[in-house]
Amino acid sequence: MPDVAEIAVTRFTDGCNCCQSVLSCLSGRYGLDAETAIRLGTGFGGGMVRGGICGAVSGAVMLLGLAGGGGHGHEDLKLATFGRVRDFYSRFMERNGSIICRDLLGLDPSTPEGKARAREENLFATVCSRLIVDAVTQVQAIIAESGLPDRP
Repeated sequence: MPDVAEIAVTRFTDGCNCCQSVLSCLSGRYGLDAETAIRLGTGFGGGMVRGGICGAVSGAVMLLGLAGGGGHGHEDLKLATFGRVRDFYSRFMERNGSIICRDLLGLDPSTPEGKARAREENLFATVCSRLIVDAVTQVQAIIAESGLPDRP
């Protein structure tokens, strides 16, 4: 059976963006089916289509919210989630140097020139796939360390 990171990379290879790939590979454990997760993550690819926050990071943050977040009347859950998100950012930045898509790729994928260069240099397959694996691995570790149960 493939591990969760492998599922995320397969989804990316099959046409999902980074956010969709990360979010959908674990969303079912927290009550969000994969197809809805893929639709939800559509606009977060390519650094929210502008080379900003990495889509894999966005997907991981959404998973942390699904796993343990809360809103009105659940300030404790919200604050705990903020702490887990800060932890995720620290881990991701320590390992990858940034959470910004254009910094991670060394180009701006939101421009036609940047996207063409990323394809020519095979950056989506090499860099983005590695970032997806790291995001999934780190978010799984944070969820496990926090003792958060699955919430179907």
